[in-house]
Amino acid sequence: MLSRVANSLYWMSRYIERSDNSARIVDVNLQLILDHRNLNSQQLAAHWLPIIQATGDEADFHRLYSEANAQSVTEYLVFDTKNTNSIVSSIAQARENARMVRDQLTTDIWEELNRLYLFLHSPQARESWDTNPFDFLQQVKAGSLMLQGLADATIPHNEGWLFLQAGKFIERADMTSRILDVRYQTLPEKGVPQTISHTEALEWAAILHSCSAWDAYKSIHGAEVHPRLVAEFLMLSDDFPRSVRFCVERLNRALRRVSGVSDGRFCNDAEKLAGRLVAQLQFSTIDEIFILSGLHKYIDDLQIALIDVGNALFNAYIFQPFQNLEAEILVQQEQQQQ
Repeated sequence: MLSRVANSLYWMSRYIERSDNSARIVDVNLQLILDHRNLNSQQLAAHWLPIIQATGDEADFHRLYSEANAQSVTEYLVFDTKNTNSIVSSIAQARENARMVRDQLTTDIWEELNRLYLFLHSPQARESWDTNPFDFLQQVKAGSLMLQGLADATIPHNEGWLFLQAGKFIERADMTSRILDVRYQTLPEKGVPQTISHTEALEWAAILHSCSAWDAYKSIHGAEVHPRLVAEFLMLSDDFPRSVRFCVERLNRALRRVSGVSDGRFCNDAEKLAGRLVAQLQFSTIDEIFILSGLHKYIDDLQIALIDVGNALFNAYIFQPFQNLEAEILVQQEQQQQ
């Protein structure tokens, strides 16, 4: 497979997953604000600003907007094309990457991606947002999940599909960790909080809803919401599809299927770093995370590790230096013949 094809498939998948995650976090935060009707402007800023901080775009947001409130934050995360991570920008970039590898995708995927792109750029999108933002965000989430389902159901599970998987799971692991870190200010720097208020319980339940984890969590822990239990479920669950551990294990599996290397071995830094991160998550307990490093510090280190895996993946499969143009042409011709 050509490195440019792998790159486009990888980023197409990441941008689709990013739009889905952005829709989730905006949706749940809008619903959570209904439980805090009497907040003043300063309290509202404290409610919305962590959402921007979770995405890592705080500096860019303050460059464009003077105040963090429902209108400015949702505009930035949903429609603002100056924000490269907004829902509209993410779907546009996913479509552009898909266009570059149109021959690798099925007609169903291309048509669904175009449908979502055209909807987000139509007057109906603004009208839907203004009249019923929850319905609008549901359409975005449904479209993103439809694209992922079509990719699993209609594309051969070859190298191209594996790069789609790698993109999806590295993006999902990163965003799950960021969503979990949104309310870190309510936690002690180290140690497990003993008691939480009713308001804090609502906020931690909202984190579960952001990851579509409420029903799965409730089936294990009932209605008891505690930061330790929520963090354990979203970080270390081995069978919930949006937990960090689950995503990193699937990312590691995809990378090893690309190269054919078995578990316990590696042939590039991406596999080495992904395997190391899998082992770290498999042999960690939530009490160790809270007590030894603190949840916020652990998540910061995890996000750095995911960035390192992404960079190593790029160096192993995407960035291919050549000594001269003739060598590049020769290698690409060989790849096309395979």
